[in-house]
Amino acid sequence: MTVTHLELANTVERIYRRFSDLLRVDLIRLGKDDISPAQVALLFTIGNDELSVRDLLDRGHYMGSNASYNLKQLEESGYIERHVLARDRRSAKIKLAEKGHDLCRSLQEFHKEYHQAMSNGRESEEEMETALRTLRRLEEFWTLTLRYGGIPMPETAMMQDTRDRR
Repeated sequence: MTVTHLELANTVERIYRRFSDLLRVDLIRLGKDDISPAQVALLFTIGNDELSVRDLLDRGHYMGSNASYNLKQLEESGYIERHVLARDRRSAKIKLAEKGHDLCRSLQEFHKEYHQAMSNGRESEEEMETALRTLRRLEEFWTLTLRYGGIPMPETAMMQDTRDRR
């Protein structure tokens, strides 16, 4: 069976939708109705860091206006804190508020349970690691294809270019 890039992209999209549905159910279980799965993804991207909005957009590959709307909602709901920089009032740093950290910890507990239910031993862990490596390789290939405006250089040079950027 030959798997195409289109099939992979469609599968990744469906997986993300199912994951969003799962987050929605988890939020209901926690009694949270003031936050969406997309906003939860922003919280996890911020994590324990303090980031500029630009850094957040780069790190998470979010759309600017959509992320700005979600960040405003997260700040108004008390999940994040925004600090305007003294040297440039147009710039700000964002970080999780205690409410955001608490939600992330609760969701991580649910996801530990999901992980344990899904992985039933060493073989399952290896399959998960292989899947993650494959998805990262696919992301890297598509990123380099976009960057260079066509099919990227051979794999060895492509991997070296990636290592040089780290």
